[in-house]
Amino acid sequence: MGDLRYVRYQAVEANSRGGFSGIFGLANGLRRGGRLTGEQEAFMRAGNAWYDAAYTDPSTVDPTVYDREVNPGAVAWFKVEAAHLLERVPGYLALLDAHGVRWERLESDDPGRIVYEDADQVVVVPHA
Repeated sequence: MGDLRYVRYQAVEANSRGGFSGIFGLANGLRRGGRLTGEQEAFMRAGNAWYDAAYTDPSTVDPTVYDREVNPGAVAWFKVEAAHLLERVPGYLALLDAHGVRWERLESDDPGRIVYEDADQVVVVPHA
């Protein structure tokens, strides 16, 4: 193993498809389920808008990046140097904690086969 290059925050338990949702998917699931307080809803609106403006959604560059047949199990990892993105993560983690949603932080210098990369993130198909 080399220097730490990537970090990911995800669910501890697998979802119904056997994958591990990332923290944005988990938080958005709480939102869609109507489980957020007014203050949490406002945080999500502002936070999601900021992230949408701050970095690229890989699926807008390559619509197949998350295609389950083309790239099975593909997940996004932050690059550790994307400090401007990582510094806002604790607010999402606090939201998950408030609702008892268990999450974990993963670190890797080689999380899988890279199928998308930009200055802030990679999307990888995990190693088997």
